Amino acid sequence: MIIGTIKEIWRHPVKSMAGEKLDACTVGSIGIPGDRGWALRDEKAGQITNGKRIPLLMQCAARYREQPGNGAIPQVCITFPDGTTIESDDPDVNVRLSEVLAKTVTLWPQQPAANKDHYRRSEASARLVGPLMRVPGFRALLPKLTKLRSLDGPLREVFSREPGEPLPDISAFPAEILEFTSPLGTYFDAFPIHLLTTATLETMKRFNPNAIWDVRRFRPNFMIETVDGLEGLVESAWSGRTLRIGSVELKFEMRTARCGMTTHAQLGLPKDPTVLRTIVRDAKQNLGIYASVITSGQVSEGDHVELI
Repeated sequence: MIIGTIKEIWRHPVKSMAGEKLDACTVGSIGIPGDRGWALRDEKAGQITNGKRIPLLMQCAARYREQPGNGAIPQVCITFPDGTTIESDDPDVNVRLSEVLAKTVTLWPQQPAANKDHYRRSEASARLVGPLMRVPGFRALLPKLTKLRSLDGPLREVFSREPGEPLPDISAFPAEILEFTSPLGTYFDAFPIHLLTTATLETMKRFNPNAIWDVRRFRPNFMIETVDGLEGLVESAWSGRTLRIGSVELKFEMRTARCGMTTHAQLGLPKDPTVLRTIVRDAKQNLGIYASVITSGQVSEGDHVELI
């Protein structure tokens, strides 16, 4: 079934910074080459960080100096909120980033998956829960365990949930991302590809017409322009199904649980807490969907998108 066409393609060179809009891209086994190729490490916290913890990151932008390919991660040019720039290979890049963000941070390209300490979460609970997720039967206990005060509070902070709002069901998350800040060898939140549809954004606008439902708040790789007549939160029903774009095939893995990053200010977008409140209330906490790659290939703007 044809569900639409590719409206926009996005690549984000530095995790949580504004990305690059592309006319076409390659899709490999771990997504679009160079997507989230770099990330910042909070040296005080001792782990990779993001816009949840440092909102000002989202007012910075990054672009590659050369096109990524063959597994290489090229250097990037970073633009700060005041318009000044710095190169990733500048000797003062970490000093300058730390000054602007008011945090002691260092900039890192993707590291090998074998470097587990680089990706490991610093929280003691992550070191415990992550390995336990691989124990048969433990996942079923998580909904009850997360109601404990020792876990409820930290999870509400991570997901920016207010008292009385539900928490995401973390038992549905891959075990790896509970123990590590991303799948090993990458800086993705969960899976290599993230998709969103125009039907979903139009639906959210009806729920909250005063908010700006700009695609940049949600950072998908592919924005799908849905066909006439396809309405509602359509991708919420796609988990487990396959999507074809030209020769590329993607498997939908899980809906995207949203956090406070969707509310933070970006260049041209104001801070708006009502965005997340609306997602939690009217979209069951999720907006968009994650996918893994079954078959690699090329994708261009305007390509037909088929649900199979």
